[in-house]
Amino acid sequence: MVKINKKADFIYKYLTITFPDAKCFLNYSKDYELVIAVMLSAQTTDKAVNKVTDVLFKKYESLQELANANIVDVENCIKSLGLYKNKAKNIIEISKKLIDEFNGVVPDNKNDLMKLPGVGNKTANVVLIELFKKEEFPVDTHINRIAKRLGIADDFDDISVVEDKLKSFFKNYSYINLHHQIILFGRNICNAKNPKCQNCGLKTICKYYEKLNS
Repeated sequence: MVKINKKADFIYKYLTITFPDAKCFLNYSKDYELVIAVMLSAQTTDKAVNKVTDVLFKKYESLQELANANIVDVENCIKSLGLYKNKAKNIIEISKKLIDEFNGVVPDNKNDLMKLPGVGNKTANVVLIELFKKEEFPVDTHINRIAKRLGIADDFDDISVVEDKLKSFFKNYSYINLHHQIILFGRNICNAKNPKCQNCGLKTICKYYEKLNS
């Protein structure tokens, strides 16, 4: 018999009711496009990424074309994003590596994904849950913040510890759904600054809210 964590169940039910249609909001039509889009999303918004990838993937319609692209042209396509010079280099190098080492196929394991330039643990986890439906728990700034506010993780925990604690805390639930739901919760209610606590169904278990009202 599965032992239910009442706090985890409370959070899961609230998020499922509040964000029933949570999903990845990055646009892509090919597997490698998702890898690139997630890499580009570092320190920017999905909306900003979708705007540039719409241009980029229309100009370069295949992995081979991206691998052979002129870096200045790629920079111009994504210039509105932060760190665009480094990201442009990563786009070309990811494309080359996928062709040279993986026969143009996005690998389905974390170790191989993290061999791609600009792909760290979080990006690899996003690719694994989105493309391969693997139960990983990518931790972005929203999820990191909320895990700590809700007391799932401690304030001093680094990202890897937060990820482990989230997996343990929500071990009886779908990590994939929770990942998307918590991000939407962070974007729409539990903002970094001026969170909408009055609209939040989780404030009764929130350390941040407790401090505000102590």
